[in-house]
Amino acid sequence: MTSDPTADDRTRCPWVGDDPDYLRYHDEEWGRPLHGDRPLFEKMALEGFQAGLSWITILRKRPRFREVFAGFDPAAVAGFGEDDIARLMADPGIIRNRAKIEATIGNARIVRDLAEGELDALMWSFAPAKRRPRPRTIAEIPAVTPESDAMSKALRKKGFRFVGPTTMYALMQSAGMVDDHVEGCWRAA
Repeated sequence: MTSDPTADDRTRCPWVGDDPDYLRYHDEEWGRPLHGDRPLFEKMALEGFQAGLSWITILRKRPRFREVFAGFDPAAVAGFGEDDIARLMADPGIIRNRAKIEATIGNARIVRDLAEGELDALMWSFAPAKRRPRPRTIAEIPAVTPESDAMSKALRKKGFRFVGPTTMYALMQSAGMVDDHVEGCWRAA
């Protein structure tokens, strides 16, 4: 059982604020190494849906996204067709953006056709070999890095969509490929 993160006096990264969903996400997920094709496909999809929106919007809708996208099982999502797109476009529990829905389905087809573990290996190959100095403030955290740009290019070359360099840097942060917890944050290693 998860304890109530609002009931402590820990210092956290400034972007967290006091929203309980953000607190839990920061404390339990953000920046922890995430491996596996399926979990990384989910991250890719959700980060793609987040483009142009706030992450808290996606975080609050994540349970419904998981329901309607078959738990982000790439093989299941790869089988979605026009009826599924219509169903998803009518679901107010998710972001109803046709281009993002179609990109998620198309990306699932690519993941399905990769060898097991290939997406994980590809994405993690862009994790910096050497950790940058810990950011002292949120202003020191980049939106794009050479690694996220290279990851974006490699994924687009394979046909993935909604995988721009800023989106991929957000994925790298959330999946623990980089550690951007600021100095003083209790999660800073």
